[in-house]
Amino acid sequence: MNKSQHAQRMTGCYIPIPTLFRDSDLELNLPGMQKHIQFLVERGAREGQAVILVGGGAGEFHTLSVAERLQIAEAAVEAAAGKVGIVLGVQTTSQRDLVAMAKGAEKAGCIGVQASAPFYEIPTEDDVIEWLKSISDNSGVGITFYATPWTGFHTSLKFVERLIDAPHVVAIKWYSPDRSVFERAMRDYSRKIMFIDNSLQYLFAHMLGARAINLHASNYWPEWGQKFWNMLEAKQYAEAQQEMTKVVMPYYDLCIDIAKYTGGEGHIDKICMEYAGLEGGRCRPPTRDIREKFGDKVRQMAAACGVPQIKR
Repeated sequence: MNKSQHAQRMTGCYIPIPTLFRDSDLELNLPGMQKHIQFLVERGAREGQAVILVGGGAGEFHTLSVAERLQIAEAAVEAAAGKVGIVLGVQTTSQRDLVAMAKGAEKAGCIGVQASAPFYEIPTEDDVIEWLKSISDNSGVGITFYATPWTGFHTSLKFVERLIDAPHVVAIKWYSPDRSVFERAMRDYSRKIMFIDNSLQYLFAHMLGARAINLHASNYWPEWGQKFWNMLEAKQYAEAQQEMTKVVMPYYDLCIDIAKYTGGEGHIDKICMEYAGLEGGRCRPPTRDIREKFGDKVRQMAAACGVPQIKR
């Protein structure tokens, strides 16, 4: 595998799309997800400037069976029609499930999988290297390592070095609570492995060599996402900061308020998608339905940001 060429296919806006469910029974709404992906493609999401993540945290992987996650991967690849790559989240505590999902992702046509360290029992670095090796031993997909210190495993600089040499690991979805580790990892290794910023430090990370940014706003305003990425690529950092302050930070301000009511991710995206004429709905439990309590606040936030489909 040519890791550099593979990473190029994931450059730009790393779009974590939500998993959609039918309101009636909370079963998968695959047609709604396909409509969403087609919307993203029609509005400019293309390989080399964007990639779509399905079954990640915002995709409620923790509420999905292995079979459901593979159904989502197949439906997403079909909807993308080769125009933008699909990455499947394969976070799990079961190596058997990990291997099954990696094999299924390759069969479906995904360009990669997103894997974190296993959780609950905090693993050692050797544990995680073997964990990732089980993917590369059983499939040919590229691997994005998802740094998730909130689950207990902290990605050290030494471990980043090991990821560079790990088979099929092409990218790190990067977050560290240690500012010096966050900076030095990219400063020292961004020419050797792709970094996807997951810390809301888009400008700083791009300056240090990050080649993608995890961007929720692209779910309902993909044109803005591409515009923002192009600003970073042109090093128009002052303008990009203004856009980030206007569009990205209000989203996360609202996330803080919602987190006091219920957990989960993807719920704001779903509401904004509904305003954009797409299907949305609620999250599966344990996340509670936020639409009645926060729907108007989400609309006001999106309208203030300038999302074109939403009126004040």
